[in-house]
Amino acid sequence: MPIQHFAPPPHVKAPPLSFATRVGDLLFVSGIPGFDGNGALPDGFEAQFANVAINIKRVLAEAGATVRDLVKVNVLLTRASDVAAMNALYAGAFGPPPYPARTTCVVHALPDPRMLIEIEAVASLSK
Repeated sequence: MPIQHFAPPPHVKAPPLSFATRVGDLLFVSGIPGFDGNGALPDGFEAQFANVAINIKRVLAEAGATVRDLVKVNVLLTRASDVAAMNALYAGAFGPPPYPARTTCVVHALPDPRMLIEIEAVASLSK
């Protein structure tokens, strides 16, 4: 079964990875941090979350999917104090119910110390 790779947008400085890969009917979305379209990382959690949601939706759209096709989401936060805000923002960005299965972890750090959130996901493309 061939693997289809979705590269980062040309203007985004990214580590050596694909933003997503498709194998059969599954799309694996790499961890997406809160960088905006110009590669800048805003200071606030809400702004970073908004950028993550925009970028995940863009990657899904490139593969012909939407948030309704998500089956599993992993959320990485660097501050436990952001969990309640993340839940509220997540409900709006990934809703309405039913939501995908999800794991939320508070981690010591992400690759850039200014990163407050990163989300990775798996979507089903079988329709």
